[in-house]
Amino acid sequence: MKVAFLVSEVEPFAKTGGLGDIAAALPKALARRGHDVRIFLPLYREVDRVRWGLRETKASVAVQVGATTLRGRLWQAPVPLPAASASLRPPAAGRFPDAAAGMANSPVTTYLVECDPLFHRDGLYQHHGQDHADNLQRFSFFSQAVLRLLPVLGWQPEVVHCHEWQTALACAHLAWTPLGREPFFASMGTVFTIHNIAYQGLFPKAQWPLTGLPARAFSVDGLEYYHQVNCLKGGLIASTLLTTVSPTYAREIHTEEFGRGMEGVLAGRGDDLVGILNGIDVEEWNPETDPHLPAHYTADRLAGKSVCKLALQQSQQLPTVHDCLIGMVQRLAEQKGIDIFTRAVEALMRLPLQIVVLGVGDPKYHRQLERLVKQFPERLRVNLTFDSALAHQIEAGADAFLMPAHFEPCGLNQMYSMRYGAVPIVRKVGGLADTVCDVTSETLAAQTATGFVFEAYTARALVEAVTRALAAFHDHNLWTRVMRAGMRTDCSWNRSAQAYVDVYERAVIKGITAR
Repeated sequence: MKVAFLVSEVEPFAKTGGLGDIAAALPKALARRGHDVRIFLPLYREVDRVRWGLRETKASVAVQVGATTLRGRLWQAPVPLPAASASLRPPAAGRFPDAAAGMANSPVTTYLVECDPLFHRDGLYQHHGQDHADNLQRFSFFSQAVLRLLPVLGWQPEVVHCHEWQTALACAHLAWTPLGREPFFASMGTVFTIHNIAYQGLFPKAQWPLTGLPARAFSVDGLEYYHQVNCLKGGLIASTLLTTVSPTYAREIHTEEFGRGMEGVLAGRGDDLVGILNGIDVEEWNPETDPHLPAHYTADRLAGKSVCKLALQQSQQLPTVHDCLIGMVQRLAEQKGIDIFTRAVEALMRLPLQIVVLGVGDPKYHRQLERLVKQFPERLRVNLTFDSALAHQIEAGADAFLMPAHFEPCGLNQMYSMRYGAVPIVRKVGGLADTVCDVTSETLAAQTATGFVFEAYTARALVEAVTRALAAFHDHNLWTRVMRAGMRTDCSWNRSAQAYVDVYERAVIKGITAR
């Protein structure tokens, strides 16, 4: 199939989180199955044109956005890309070699839409923690520009696959404007993926002209949401089919607790929403070959993991003891459960364990964690930054990995952790519930136990889960069984990629039938 992949960030070009990883890995998996997937994203300032060998194409387009006409030019990345990923930095002093790019040797064409007035600035969506005031204009332009560039390229996809609110207006334009009835577009299906329904792209009603949509689309049956423009809602209503990133999250977002006001909209989509679990890039996340690690290991040869633990303790200036070392790599926000973690720290510090945290987020949690490090310098280390190399080293060096999320649409770190033998301790929510099998006598007997799961969103439940994990940690044979079960779990995109192909085929059939 031919699939146009519209997304606002892609590793290694520009990335703020898991969306960038998924936008790189899923097209690769689809391409391996013989599908022609082409990625489109904005050409941000941070994209290194020289490093990635970008070349300007002859394709350009003018788009009316409100009262302003903006011109976009299309650049193309070489296939395959050069060898080093921009987001992967080697450890201090160049101790280990650099990693190969996540998309290197991938048969996926990537196009980047240039419009300097909109994208040549610091930050993809924000600057100093504040959203760019013209984000609606920026992503309305991008969504329309990609659609209008497709005929210029002479490439007609069967499916337009849009991700998150930043590209939802592409679905809306194909549904509500004459563009969607043009012969070039008339047979296309659209798929819209919800990665996190909390991010909806809300803007004042006064900015409606920037969408380029007809007035009738600003209604309760369109993008209107309490007198505001809701871009995500446009994608939920206008797309042929919907997906989200785990089966459990697909059920959760139909509820008031997790739907963030969109549960009523989703109720009208019936069987059009499919939960497909994300995978991970098993080439990049592989403890047998990972260039960020001081030693390599596999499920059958685990000795290297002890070397990685010692190296992590030394680099974090922690005592080199046998206590259970717990890692956390996450955004420091309530969604990720950092609030119950900070409330649990004092109780956790009474247990025989060490904790290493990596992440950035809400400044109030930065301050709380810095105070806690001073209080427990022998057991707690916090790295308030983003460091991809260190993230790999924490996964390899940690005995266990903690994810106490309030909500988690899918989560990738629990899958990285299982692959690296860092036994996950997670709350039973979203994709965490779909990927981590709790340690019980039954699951141990079935050899399916991969981690420790708790349900209540409380500091007490978190501490109880960690305590249960520590008891298992001191039973070497049991712990090794759980580690190996996780390491042998298939977390790749293999099955998920085929599930997306099934959705694409349905979208084409349904789109043609609807017209």
